[in-house]
Amino acid sequence: MTMEKLKMHSPDLSQENVAKIRDLFPDCVTEARDEATGQVRLVVDFDLLRQEFSDHIVEGPQERYRLDWPGRSSALLAANAPIAKTLRPLNHDDQNFGSTKNIFIEGDNLDALKLLQETYLGSVKLIYIDPPYNTGGDFVYRDDFSVSEKEYLENSNQEIDGGRLIANTETNGRFHSDWLSMMFSRLRLARTLLADDGLIFISIDSHEVHRLRSLCDQVFGETSYKNTIAVRRGIKNVQAQFEDVSALSQGHEYILLYAKSKDVRLHKLSLSHADRKPGKWDTFWRGTNRPTMRYELFGYTPDSGQWRWEKNRTEEAVKNYEKYLSEGASRISLDEWYLDELTATNTKLNFVRKNDEGTVQYYVPPSEGKLLSDNWMDLTLSGNETAEFDTEKSLDLLQRIVTWATDSNANHLIMDFFAGSGTTGHAVMAANAADGGDRRFVLVQLPVPVSHNKRGSNGLKTIVDITRNRLLAAGRDLLAGENHPDWKRDVGFRMLKVDTSNMQDVYYRPDQVDQKNLLTTVDNIKPDRSPEDLLFQVLVDWGVDLTLPIKCETVQGKNVFFVDENALVACFETGITEELVKELAGRKPLRVVFRDNGFVSDAVKINVEQVFRQLSPSTDVKSI
Repeated sequence: MTMEKLKMHSPDLSQENVAKIRDLFPDCVTEARDEATGQVRLVVDFDLLRQEFSDHIVEGPQERYRLDWPGRSSALLAANAPIAKTLRPLNHDDQNFGSTKNIFIEGDNLDALKLLQETYLGSVKLIYIDPPYNTGGDFVYRDDFSVSEKEYLENSNQEIDGGRLIANTETNGRFHSDWLSMMFSRLRLARTLLADDGLIFISIDSHEVHRLRSLCDQVFGETSYKNTIAVRRGIKNVQAQFEDVSALSQGHEYILLYAKSKDVRLHKLSLSHADRKPGKWDTFWRGTNRPTMRYELFGYTPDSGQWRWEKNRTEEAVKNYEKYLSEGASRISLDEWYLDELTATNTKLNFVRKNDEGTVQYYVPPSEGKLLSDNWMDLTLSGNETAEFDTEKSLDLLQRIVTWATDSNANHLIMDFFAGSGTTGHAVMAANAADGGDRRFVLVQLPVPVSHNKRGSNGLKTIVDITRNRLLAAGRDLLAGENHPDWKRDVGFRMLKVDTSNMQDVYYRPDQVDQKNLLTTVDNIKPDRSPEDLLFQVLVDWGVDLTLPIKCETVQGKNVFFVDENALVACFETGITEELVKELAGRKPLRVVFRDNGFVSDAVKINVEQVFRQLSPSTDVKSI
C-alpha cells in the first residue's frame, strides 16, 4: 500500500461543477477516458441535460438574452482549468512574516485566485477592485484562451508571469472582447471566494460601466445588484482655454456594488457631523393620501393625507412621551432620556406629542451624521498630490467602503486582486487602528516594471516594490499615531509569490517518462526549492489558512514543520525512520505529509499508514 499523494495543483473547477450536476441529474453524466493522459473524467450529456429543464422536446441551440462576445467560452475555460503552480514565501524581516494575518501576493491575479480557492472558498467578506478602465491606453492581461484544458494545465506548469500585460488599443479588433474576457474569468473566481453575505465593489469609468454592469449581472445575478455609486473625480479642467468642446469633461466615476446573494442587507451609511446635532420635533402629518393610515389621534382624525406611522407604533410613542413627562422632564432633557435608554437597552424610543399650538409632532432623535445616498460627491476618487501613483485611489474612499461593508469585531477578510499601490491594504490597517477592528487583507499585484522617472518610483523596479514600501510606511505611521486601545497593531503582511510548481513535470505527467530519464525521477521535487516552498504548496493544496503560525522543530534529528500546533505536521527531509514516524503519530496531528522518497527504506514507507492507524487513526496522511 502506498500513501495517497497530494494533487499539487489548483482545483479543477469544471470537474467539480460536473460532479454537482451528477448529484442532481445522474443520468446526464457519464465517465470517459482521456486518451492522452489515461485519466477518467466526468462528461456531461448536454442534450439530455437541456431536456431535463424543458417541458417539450428540445432541438438545436436556443437563443437567449445575455451579454455575449467572441472569446466568452474560452474565458470560462480559463477560469475553470486547473494550474500546476504554487505560492512561494518571500520572507522579509520587516513585514512581521510569522505573526501577521495579512497576505500580499506577487503575481498574476488569475493564477492567485485559483490558488486561493481551496483556502478561502466562501470566506471573503469584501472584495474591492480597481481594474483597467479600458480607455484605449490601459493594459490588460494576456490570458491564453486558445488551448484545451489539458494543455492549459501543462502550460501553466512552465510559464511564469513575464510579459503578462499587453496594451489594449482602440485599434484592436477585439477591443471590448479582450477586456470582457479578462474580467469574466476573474469575476467568476472572485464570486466563489465571497462569503454568503459578501460584497464586491468595482471602480470603473464611463468607457465600460454599462458592459461591466451586464457582465456582473451574469456572474452574480441581476438580483444581487445593490448600487452604482458615483464618486467625484479629481480633474484638471482645460476646457476654459477653448471656445467649444466635443464633450463635457467627466466629473465623476462609478463604483458598482454587487452582493453574493440577493438577500444581503447593508448598514445605513451616514456622514459624520463635526458635532452631534440635537433632537428636534417635526410634524406628524404627511400629505400622501393613504386611508389606512388615518385614525383618531388626540381626538382628531384627518380627512386627507395620513399619519406618519401605523396606529400601534403611534400609541406606544404617545405613552413613551407621557412617561418622560412624568418621570424625567423635571431633571433631564428628552435627548438625554433618549440616549440613556439607547445606551442601557439598545432600544430606540419613539415619541409623539401634541404641542401648545395643537400640532401633532414626532421626535427626531439626536444625530451624529446625515444619511448618504449613492452620490458620494463629498469624496474624490483619486489620491492626493503626493501619491506614488497618478491613478491611486483615495484612502478616505477605501476606508469608507471597508468600515461600511465589514464589522470591526468580526475578523472579516478583505481582498483586492488589482492591488496597485496598496490603498486597500492601507485602508484596512487604518480602519482597524481607528475602531480596534481585527480585519485582514489579501492583496494581489503583478510585478509590472515601472519607469525610473515615474513619480514615487525612487529607483524601485516594479509596482510590487512600490506597493510593499507604501504598506510598510503606512504601518509605521499608524503605529506612531493615535489609535484605538483594542487594536492588535497588525501592520505586517506575509508576502508570497506565484511561481511554477515545486514539483518536476513528471509529477503531473508520469505517462511521458521514458527509459532514458528514469534516473531523474527518483526525486520529483525541483532542486532549487526549499522546505518552506514545499510547505506553502502543501498549505495551498490542502486548503489550510496561509497565515497560521508556523514553527520548525528538530525531531529525531530532522527538521519538522508544525502549523498551528498540530493542525498540519510536515517533514520534507530524507532518511525518515520509523522512530520519527511513531513520535509524530504520538502527537496526533490533524494532517501529516512526508516527502515520497524521504524514507530510510521502502519498509518504513509501507508501514507509515499502519503506524498512524494504530497511534493516531484520525490523522490524514499524505505524501508529495
